[in-house]
Amino acid sequence: MTKTVLYLICACLLLPPGYAQTKVSGVPRLDTFKAVMDSNEINLRTRRPPLIGISVTRTSSGGSQLGATYIQAVLKAGGTPVLIPVMNDTKALLQTVRHLDGLILSGGGDVNPPWYDEAPHPYLGKVDLLRDTYEFRLLKLASDRNLPTLGICRGEQVMNVYFGGTLYQDIPSQRKANTGTNHRQSLPADKVSHTVSVMPGSQLAAIIGEGTKAVNSLHHQAVKEVAPGFRVTAYAPDSVVEAIEAWPVRPMLGVQWHPEQLTMSGDTVMEKLLRFLVAKADTFRLAKEIHDRILSIDTHTDTPLWFRRPGFDIANREANRVNLPKMEEGKLDGVYLAAFIEQGTRDSVSLAKAVQDATELIESIHEQIERNSDLCELAVRPNDLAYIKKSGKKALFIGIENGYAIGKDTAQLAKFRHMGVTYMTLCHLYDNDICDTSSPHTRREWNGLSPFGREVVRQMNRLGMIIDLSHASDSTFRDVLKLTAAPVICSHSSARALCDHDRNLTDDQLRALAQNGGVVQVCLLNLYLRNDAASLADAVEHIEHIVRTAGIDHVGIGSDFDGGGGIPGLEGSNDLIQLTVKLLEKGYSEEDLAKIWGGNFLRVMQAVQEAAW
Repeated sequence: MTKTVLYLICACLLLPPGYAQTKVSGVPRLDTFKAVMDSNEINLRTRRPPLIGISVTRTSSGGSQLGATYIQAVLKAGGTPVLIPVMNDTKALLQTVRHLDGLILSGGGDVNPPWYDEAPHPYLGKVDLLRDTYEFRLLKLASDRNLPTLGICRGEQVMNVYFGGTLYQDIPSQRKANTGTNHRQSLPADKVSHTVSVMPGSQLAAIIGEGTKAVNSLHHQAVKEVAPGFRVTAYAPDSVVEAIEAWPVRPMLGVQWHPEQLTMSGDTVMEKLLRFLVAKADTFRLAKEIHDRILSIDTHTDTPLWFRRPGFDIANREANRVNLPKMEEGKLDGVYLAAFIEQGTRDSVSLAKAVQDATELIESIHEQIERNSDLCELAVRPNDLAYIKKSGKKALFIGIENGYAIGKDTAQLAKFRHMGVTYMTLCHLYDNDICDTSSPHTRREWNGLSPFGREVVRQMNRLGMIIDLSHASDSTFRDVLKLTAAPVICSHSSARALCDHDRNLTDDQLRALAQNGGVVQVCLLNLYLRNDAASLADAVEHIEHIVRTAGIDHVGIGSDFDGGGGIPGLEGSNDLIQLTVKLLEKGYSEEDLAKIWGGNFLRVMQAVQEAAW
């Protein structure tokens, strides 16, 4: 096979985005957030094809090489190939992956069996530990960022092993059911040698069609146990696995054959695989660029519950669902950290302890911000998000979940507001001194707001603190909308018409919320999206239903991560860009996305703070 020595193509860093502001009634008004670049730069970015990274083989002298057909096939499919040298430098790989829009893991030598807890087989081929390590790191960085990824031959095997699967080290000696299919053809690489059966209902079938397809074959290792989260999408006649995919949870698929060779020999069916990858990468590119220009915020997480754990650091990626590295990977600008207080008894001692617990949780948020002041800042006003994004940091907002945290003293509201709290959820799973809950635990003690609750609403309006009606009963919802002088939110609720759960809003409530000028933030928790296993597609359906019912100006995202939230495809802050990708595929515009991701919520915050007196 013709080989070409290749060098890393470096992408230029983009200028940081900027913002514009004016002031109204002493509160900075959030205007359209704009990128700091001239029209030529905007046009250049709009025109550029997606950057498709390709892993390479290491030469005996330590260089990097790759068959030219990979480059030619990516170019033919409309992408720009970016060759990634074999290296043992995670920081350099990270800087490379940040600029990529898609990834191809290329073919090559065998994967070393200790990676999947097996001893080497006598017929194991040549292995390269450095290449294995490099591609595993590359795949982790790409999957953390949800890059569309295609594994080819060895690349499929690397993908399977990295995510927990195993391999046959030598098909002829380890496959007892071998029917004579030649997996290491003597024909030229651009010729087909056997067929595969593509499974109906798979993403692969949607791309190249289901049924029998002719492929080339240049391998002696193959997938044995399929990695968790993946499924087999094609088999050879001898039942050897020929293709796997993680769609729709992860944008990844792998094939055992070489579509790049067949593409360059004129095979229009296999060319569809490369065009599919490039098309997905192009949407991903657009999603990233949109996130550079807009403001994005997740309005509800329970991450402060983790702050009580010894040694916890929000700058550590691997601990939980919401942290600063995952926010960077998912292109998320800001997040609400909720100081959640579980409902307890309502005697004076217990109420005082609730106030103290809430105070300590809020102080722990400030401690995390101070510890990581080079990476994040506290946000308390709507325009703070733009300032903080421009500085290259992440914005952390503070909310309180459960008004039990203020005891029976509205003076606590002013104290918490001074500490940076900008919204409070009135209740949680049980009735409290403010109102009735939506949950089955309610005794309907107040049939909505209590007299004390009415004073809480007035005080929150006076202080410019947003009222959050997630968890509130239907009667509480009604009472608050009658009384409030400012818009309200539901920081982590979804649509009851699609999932009949008390936490969700009826269509009448959605319309009432729209009339109030408020916003509902779709919750990414399984039980609030559907009655059985929910996925990314269900979250999109809830967004679309709310848009149809209440309008595009009244919907956002409140994940409930670290408090039960997390569904396949949306498991942490790093995955949130997948929502943008799916909404783009549904036809939503950048203006729509700007509203969903932050504009609607920030408008409410602006109105609430302007209405304060």
